[in-house]
Amino acid sequence: MFLEVSQLNVRYAGRPRPAVAQVSLQLQAGDIGVLIGPSGCGKTTLLRAVAGLEPIASGEIRLQGQVVSSSSANLPPEKRRIGMVFQDYALFPHLTVGKNVAFGIHQLPRSEQQQRVQEVLRLVGLENSAGRYPHELSGGQQQRVALARALAPRPQLMLLDEPFSNLDVDLRERLAHELRDILKAAQATALFVTHDQLEAFAIGDQIGVMESGHLHQWADASTLFQQPASRFVANFIGHGSLLPATPVSSAQGWQLDTPLGAITAPEASQACDVLLRASEVVFDPASPYRATLLRKSFRGSQYLYTLQLPSQQLVYAQVSSQLQHAVGDSIGLRAQPEHLVCFAPGQ
Repeated sequence: MFLEVSQLNVRYAGRPRPAVAQVSLQLQAGDIGVLIGPSGCGKTTLLRAVAGLEPIASGEIRLQGQVVSSSSANLPPEKRRIGMVFQDYALFPHLTVGKNVAFGIHQLPRSEQQQRVQEVLRLVGLENSAGRYPHELSGGQQQRVALARALAPRPQLMLLDEPFSNLDVDLRERLAHELRDILKAAQATALFVTHDQLEAFAIGDQIGVMESGHLHQWADASTLFQQPASRFVANFIGHGSLLPATPVSSAQGWQLDTPLGAITAPEASQACDVLLRASEVVFDPASPYRATLLRKSFRGSQYLYTLQLPSQQLVYAQVSSQLQHAVGDSIGLRAQPEHLVCFAPGQ
C-alpha cells in the first residue's frame, strides 16, 4: 500500500476534542484520494499531518512502507518527497511561469531544469507560457502553474488543499476533470481536500467523508451513494432525506410504509428510517401523498424541488423543468427507491 494512515489522532493545545480522531485510510499507488466534509471537520489538518506540517498525538502514517509520522518520530516535510498545491497557489509574482516551475528543482543542471520545466508545462497544457508572468494568466492557468511546480521535482505523493476554492463554480468543475487527467497522465498518487461534492466525484478514486475529526467512510463514489455507512454520510452525499418507515405485510409481500407510500422490503425488516434520494422521489399528480413546494432550483433539464411533508419533514425531488409548479403548491409524490438504504432508530 502506498499511503497508510492508522488510528491517527491530532490534537491542538487548549481544545478538548482532537482535530483528527482515530482516522485510518489506505491509498494505492496511482490512485487519487479525496477528503470531503464541512468546514472545520479536520480534513485539512489530516492533509497537513500527512505532509509533516502537523505533529500527531498518536497513530501512524506510512509512505511506501516507511513510517514518516508517529507519536515518537516525525520525518521532516522536506524529506518526504511530497508536492503541495494550496488554495492561493503561492506563485512568485516577480518570476516568470518557467522560473516558478523551476523553483523546486534548482539543484539540477540548467539543461535538465529546462527540460523538466517544458515536460510539466506540456503536461498541464501551458507549454507556450514559460515566459509569461502569473498576473498575465487566468485563475485556472495559475492553478495549472502551481500544479506544474509541485510536479516538477517528481514527488512520491501530491497533496492538494482546496486548489479551486478561489475560482467560479463552472470553471471549478471543468478543472476538476482536467486535474484528474493531468494527475493520471503523470502517474501521480494524490490526496485532495475539498468541500465540494462535484469536485470530489470528478477527481477521486477513493473518497473519505469527515465530520468533527472522524472519518465516517472511505470508499468509491458509487459505494458512498448506494451504501452510506452512517446517517451523516447519507445526509451529506447527494440530496436525500431519511423518512420513518414501518414494516407491513400485504398481498404483495412485506413492505415498508413511509410518508410517501409503501415500498418493497425484505421480510425481516424492522421499523427504520429509509433514505430517499431526490431521484427516488417521483412526481405523481394522482398520489394521495402530498407535500408543499418550498424552493425550486433550476438545474438545466430539471428542477431540484425542496418540499415539506405534513409532518414538517423536508424531501427533495428532481422534476422536469417543463413542469410549472409555483412555490406554495401542493404536489403529489411517491417513493420509488432504486437502492433500499435503512438505518435503525438511533443508529
